[in-house]
Amino acid sequence: MRFAVFNNRGHTGKRLTTAVFVLFVFAVTGAVLSPGAAQRDRFVFTQLQYAGDWDPYPAIYQDILSFLALTTSIESLGHRRTVRIKDEELFYSPFVVMLNSGRFDGFTVAERDILRKFLNSGGSIFIEDSSGNRVSGFNREIREEIRKIFPEKRLTRLPREHVLFRSFYLLRGLAGRCMINNFLEGMDIAGRTALIYSQNDIFGAWARDRFGNYFYECLPGGEQQRFEAQKLTINLCIFSLTGTYKSDFIHKPFIEEKLRK
Repeated sequence: MRFAVFNNRGHTGKRLTTAVFVLFVFAVTGAVLSPGAAQRDRFVFTQLQYAGDWDPYPAIYQDILSFLALTTSIESLGHRRTVRIKDEELFYSPFVVMLNSGRFDGFTVAERDILRKFLNSGGSIFIEDSSGNRVSGFNREIREEIRKIFPEKRLTRLPREHVLFRSFYLLRGLAGRCMINNFLEGMDIAGRTALIYSQNDIFGAWARDRFGNYFYECLPGGEQQRFEAQKLTINLCIFSLTGTYKSDFIHKPFIEEKLRK
């Protein structure tokens, strides 16, 4: 049974009676609390596990969560959550990251149905082609999967004034490990951008070797490009929590003034 639901901004809510019931079961039987109860109000870095090369950077979440804690007041769960599409935990995960570095076996009909329900229920997903290639098998296949999940919709370029680019840092451009495109793509559902797609390997800019050195050079912009990619990562996290908050009218004069500088 699923107790967690999403509102239109991707936040997790729990009915009071459900919370009391779960705590009662835990106290009486010693059972493990539900993922939602363990999560509470903390941000959880959640990554999708699927049939294919789903985990090109298994350790980057540690640096991402440390940077998030350093630059914001957001509390995070200290470890990464990995979920499969059919796992109950998916519906306790308002924001899910899907990376790929090569092989992708596609989704089943049942998995497409679950992802459609997840996104229509208020969940959001960031999908990234980590290959560094403009023309890759994953890029072709994931676009086809998205068309099958939402045949009536299409990925479109996010405009530079999209709230994602101002959800925390005021970003004037895009970045990643490699600059394949000078844009991100997205899909709106019920007035919110529920799916975001990148080919620039934004998360690859975080990857380090066992000595702490960055594993990849960021091309063509070097370390400044890396920092911009890291800031964009933080914006993705904040956007998943706040939705269109920074597009509210009260913020407009301040944002416009900052962008003029």
